[in-house]
Amino acid sequence: MFTPRAHTAADINYLLGAARIIFWDFDGVIKESVAVKSEGFERLFLRYGKEVASRVRQHHEANSGVSRYEKMPIYLGWVGERATEAQVQEYCGQFSNLVLQGVIDSPWVPGVREYLQKQYLRQRFVLVSATPQEEIERILEALNLASCFQVVHGAPVTKTDAISSELRRLQCPSEAALVVGDSAADMLAAQANGITFLLRRTPINKVLQSQYSGPSFEALTHE
Repeated sequence: MFTPRAHTAADINYLLGAARIIFWDFDGVIKESVAVKSEGFERLFLRYGKEVASRVRQHHEANSGVSRYEKMPIYLGWVGERATEAQVQEYCGQFSNLVLQGVIDSPWVPGVREYLQKQYLRQRFVLVSATPQEEIERILEALNLASCFQVVHGAPVTKTDAISSELRRLQCPSEAALVVGDSAADMLAAQANGITFLLRRTPINKVLQSQYSGPSFEALTHE
């Protein structure tokens, strides 16, 4: 694994540049879209009352990086709804309608788009997102960012499995790869594959920040 001396801008740039493959999360790492998802979950369950909607939002934010397909049965159970496959799909569809354009319109994480567009021909970039496959592909196309990623993995494939399969397919040793994410799910996926994790700090992941001593950044500064 890479072991940067300190978490300065120069060290973060070195860490990124030294990786053959970088696995990128999307929400909170490429786009400032985490709040859009939080508000979407809250709005979706507001019909059941403010207390339920607030509980749903808090759970979502504590488990960012986990697929909505895993969360939705939990929330449906809280409101006494049967979490059938059809019901889960219906709620996931409603959620997508609430958040899709907001994600596209959300601000860029400073410096990340520039890094992707400058380096994608030199390094291999793989997107690993908890957003459903078709939806994340639509978002990337709308943002003219699809060409930056050699491979895109969305739900229902887990991040751990997506990373593992790409490492095997490309015969890439774990020490030559890097995972950039903003959630515990991202960190655990990196650890499960023996890969260095780079944390993007956000207002929502302060608990994770307090528990994590590895490299992290708020914005990428290009030197």
